[in-house]
Amino acid sequence: MAASMAVFALVVIVFVALSARAGRAYVSAPMVFMVAGFVLGGTALQQLDATLIAVVAEATLALLLFHGAAELRPRDLRSDSRLTARLLLLALPVSVVATFVVVRAVFPDLDVWLVVVLAAALAPTDAALAAAAVLDPVVPARVRRLLTLESGLNDGIATPVVLFAIAAAAGTAGGAGDGHGVLRAVLAVAVGVALGSATGSTAGRLLHTARRRRWAEDDLVPLAVLVVPLLSYYGADAVGGNGFMAAFMAGTTYAATHSSRAGATEDLELTRLTSALLAAAAWMLFGLAVSTYLAALVQWRTLVVAVLCLTVLRMVPVALSLTRSGLRVPTLLFVGWFGPRGLPSVVFALLANDALAGRPGAELVVATISATVVVSVVAHGLSAPPLATSYGAWARRRITLDG
Repeated sequence: MAASMAVFALVVIVFVALSARAGRAYVSAPMVFMVAGFVLGGTALQQLDATLIAVVAEATLALLLFHGAAELRPRDLRSDSRLTARLLLLALPVSVVATFVVVRAVFPDLDVWLVVVLAAALAPTDAALAAAAVLDPVVPARVRRLLTLESGLNDGIATPVVLFAIAAAAGTAGGAGDGHGVLRAVLAVAVGVALGSATGSTAGRLLHTARRRRWAEDDLVPLAVLVVPLLSYYGADAVGGNGFMAAFMAGTTYAATHSSRAGATEDLELTRLTSALLAAAAWMLFGLAVSTYLAALVQWRTLVVAVLCLTVLRMVPVALSLTRSGLRVPTLLFVGWFGPRGLPSVVFALLANDALAGRPGAELVVATISATVVVSVVAHGLSAPPLATSYGAWARRRITLDG
């Protein structure tokens, strides 16, 4: 394991040193670390402790959920609440159900709970994989904001579904999904929501008061913010709650009480950098998993599911949910296409790989998630710059004509 950690540290240093040039060449961090993990998987260095993989996956998802929610501005949520609600409450469930039906048809022998794992794990989007579209100022601000809001919130909705389905498939959810197991899962989510909400709100107010009254050193406040998701996650887990839901709600309530105040962005900087480091580790572990499941990953049925998830099963629900929203067809297509599958799905794959190891169908689940993410990393990474430019030019012409 020591050699693998050394390789990871070396890749981080080299990538950071060349990050500006890599960005100009449309080479993203996920691409680099995924390839590094894939190469590592073909060497004698690939042996890693399963406990380490689980800890990295859990910490990454907890920080991801917290930071994604904490970065959202309440005023943005209010201004785009109608469209965001349509994507989260209509497009997302329809996409999950449609994916379930397709996966069930393509893999008829796969256990039903594993199908649920797949359908829910492939639902969240990762705006970071389409940064050229989400950050490019030529794209209308409203569209960029909509994609960011959707990405920041949909993983929080999908997480409890994925975790319960994994537990049910592993036989640890109380009779593989019986009524008692469902009740316990609902209770765990409720505890997570309550504890996370209280933790985020209290931490936000405390840190604001401490800064205003000069009780705290400003430079140390980001360190306290960094451990808020850890407190939420492990605190909820210790009392039987859903730690991931707690981390997500902590970020949401922290944003509501703290994001409009001076220094809010700086306070999240350490959380952002730590999330980026853990994300790099998760992408590298994912690359290793890809090398392990390569034979299953390149099967035609796996690739069919991957392509459908990124196109029809995403774009049609988005278009239906945004009907009569005032958005024109090019915008519907743009929003529908830029729903890349990235870090949330990667973490779900790592968690499934750990919890379902050795169970029939588990390899197929991890391979299908892996195939979808790999195709998404390449397709969305390469298409984002030209499509953002083309769509931005169309939007400018439309504004000119309408004006």
